[in-house]
Amino acid sequence: MVTNKQSNGRDDRWSKSYSGYEVTLSELDAALGELTVADAELKILATKDATFPEFHSKGAAGMDLASSVDITLPPGKVCPVPTGLRMIIPTHFEGQIRARSSLAIKGVAIMNAPGTIDSDYRGEVAVIMINHGETNFEISKGDRIAQMIIAAVSKCKIVPVELSEWTKLTYNEDGRGEGGFGSTGK
Repeated sequence: MVTNKQSNGRDDRWSKSYSGYEVTLSELDAALGELTVADAELKILATKDATFPEFHSKGAAGMDLASSVDITLPPGKVCPVPTGLRMIIPTHFEGQIRARSSLAIKGVAIMNAPGTIDSDYRGEVAVIMINHGETNFEISKGDRIAQMIIAAVSKCKIVPVELSEWTKLTYNEDGRGEGGFGSTGK
């Protein structure tokens, strides 16, 4: 691994090299503009019934989101569960809503996991949940229902192509082509 300690003490090299391409943390910071993950602020407006999100351990990747209401999830039903939170996610970032393992083991899941909260969305965050169990699942106000991870967003230029160009672009020597759903083996 190649490292390059800068005067700030930060290891400034990602040394995983893909096809000889290396990205420094400084280059990544520049690509995100002046805003880095460490500088990003998540601004939250909470109702009186909301539980403010928090990281429940030092190594937690996601902050827990809680229900702002008492609600019953009937078996097989989908229901948006309100959090009582509105947020301003910084530009170039998104909020990813993910399941909590403690609920998944009970058969309660998030329908569109991971869900995305765009940086320009300003409405109340609700978690779309489903009960895969055979009995009602009770959620009380303040119960943790999901976790949210703030992640950087990459965008690319979208380029339409004609079928003849597509055929040339999609040829690859390994023969994978359109194979999917386990076509490369177990």
